[in-house]
Formats: sequence, structure tokens, C-alpha cells
Amino acid sequence: MITMSDVARHAGVSISTVSHVLNETRVVKEETRRRVLQAIKETGYSHNTIARSLVSGSTRTIGLALSAITNFYFADLVSAIEARAGEAGYTLLLADTHDDPEVELRVVTTLQQRRVDGILLATAAGPRGTALRHLQEAGTPTVLVDRCASPRFDQVGVENVQATADLVAHLAGHGHRRIGMVFGRRGLRTTAERLEGYRRGLRECGLEADDALMAGGNSNADDAERAVRLLLEGPRPPTALVVANNHMTIGAMRTLERLGVRVPGDIALAAYDDFEWAALFRPRLTTVAQPIAHIGGEAVRMLLERIGEPARKPRTVRLAPRLMLRDSCGCATG
Repeated sequence: MITMSDVARHAGVSISTVSHVLNETRVVKEETRRRVLQAIKETGYSHNTIARSLVSGSTRTIGLALSAITNFYFADLVSAIEARAGEAGYTLLLADTHDDPEVELRVVTTLQQRRVDGILLATAAGPRGTALRHLQEAGTPTVLVDRCASPRFDQVGVENVQATADLVAHLAGHGHRRIGMVFGRRGLRTTAERLEGYRRGLRECGLEADDALMAGGNSNADDAERAVRLLLEGPRPPTALVVANNHMTIGAMRTLERLGVRVPGDIALAAYDDFEWAALFRPRLTTVAQPIAHIGGEAVRMLLERIGEPARKPRTVRLAPRLMLRDSCGCATG
């Protein structure tokens, strides 16, 4: 087994110098540091990170707990968070809460048992508070991501209310007066905010909210299919439709295609969440694009600040999304 002594001998330095490079316990000249790292690579030495964590109190790991990892948005968010964490020298431990409060608490507890330095959490739907109370009582450095559920924690997400209102206003600007909405899973903060934005947009355009034009898609494609069918089978179906996330957009498009409903000829369509192939559909999809890389990077930055300064005052960061105007809303974008 290759030892630290072997690395020191290969690099022509002392064992203590190798230790300082590995554990970052003292500044080492850059030339010496490079020589040690090259020796580690050439000898195949594997540093005992568990032993290091016992000494330093840090495992250099971050826990990420969220739901619906198969959702395109969350998959991109995980990628952004992992990239930023890696740049900072941290490893990411990922766990799926399945949007279940009981699972969420188990996941959070397991991550704590793994001695992560901090946790990024997209809170589950349903009765709130158990995992958040547990995290607060334990004093675990935590940042809430995407779903800004409690000002007691650092949290980062996108601005949902006005962005959805702007989407509604854009459809109203095309002459639509019966604008429907397929909203996400109840109990999620993002669902509540996008519904609030939908109602605000109607109100600002002089339109009345109509419950017959709103249907729950439970944040997944299958339920969104049923929701769109329900709306279209009503006595006065919508002429335009806002869908509150990208997973539900897939379900909405399936139903429209199966029913032979033309977009935007028969119904205009606009959706929250952009994805890389939204511009490849025909018609191309009008969407609200979230700054996913910025959200992920900001979440990691805030968590590292919280780890370094546990007593700092919690803060909420809201990032602005971007309206991507394409063809499905009725715009002639060329």
C-alpha cells in the first residue's frame, strides 16, 4: 500500500509538507505543491478522507435533497450544483425525497449521519415543517433551493409571481380572454406562487379568474394530460393555456396532439420552464426560462457562506427568469 512517506520520498519533500498539501493546514509554495500533487498522481496514493474529516471536522461533502430527479429542470439543477460544488472542492451526495415529508425527514437525517458539511433542500409538498424544524434544531447549515419555503433559512429561487403574470399578459395581448392554467402539485411553494401570478395577470388585464379554467396537473406529465382534457371538454374551453412546469408541458402537448388541437391555431400554449429542445418542437414553445446555472451556483455559494459563518442572518435571493417568445403563443418569430 502506498503511504504518505512514499509520496514524500517521490516528491523530495518532508512528510509534513505532503500532509499540509493534502489537508490544507499550511500555505505551501506553489512549485512544491505541484510537485507533491504530481507525486500523488504518479504513486497512486489515496488520501484517507475519513481520517482527515475526524481531524478537521469537515468531510468536504454537501447533501442535496430534492424530488423528481427525472424532471428535466431538476436534472439540470443537480448538474449546475455539482459543477459549482466541485469547483469549491466539495463532493455532492444526492437523495430523492419523492415529495414525501416522511421520506424527506429520513433523507435529511441520513445525510446528517453521513456528516455532510451542509444541506441543499428543495422542500417536499404536503404538511410542512418536520424536516425544516429538525434542521433548525440541529443547527445544520442549510439552503432551500427552488422552493423558498421559510425565511428562517437561506433560500434561493426564481421570481415566480410576476413572471407568470407577464406570461398571462402576453397571451392577453394576443387577444385571448379565456386563458386556462394547468398548475403543479398542491403544497409546493412554486405552485402557490405561479397560481398567484396567474390570477394577478388576469386581474391586471381586466379578466376575471374562472375556476373552470384551472386544473391541477400534479407536476407530472400523466396528470397534466388528464387536466388538459378536462379543460378542453368544458362548456367554454380556453383559447390559450399556461402550463406551470416542463414535465406537465409534455403531457399537455400529448393531449393536444391526440385530440387534433392545433397550436397556436386552435389554442395558444405557453409554459413555465425552458429546456434545450423547446425550440425544436413545431411549433416552437414559448416558455419562461429559469437561470438554472445561476440558481445552482448561488445555492452553493450561500451554503458555503453559511458553513463559514453559521450565525449570519438568513436571506432570500430571487433571480429573474427570462420570457422566451417563440411560436406556440401565436408570435410570428420567424
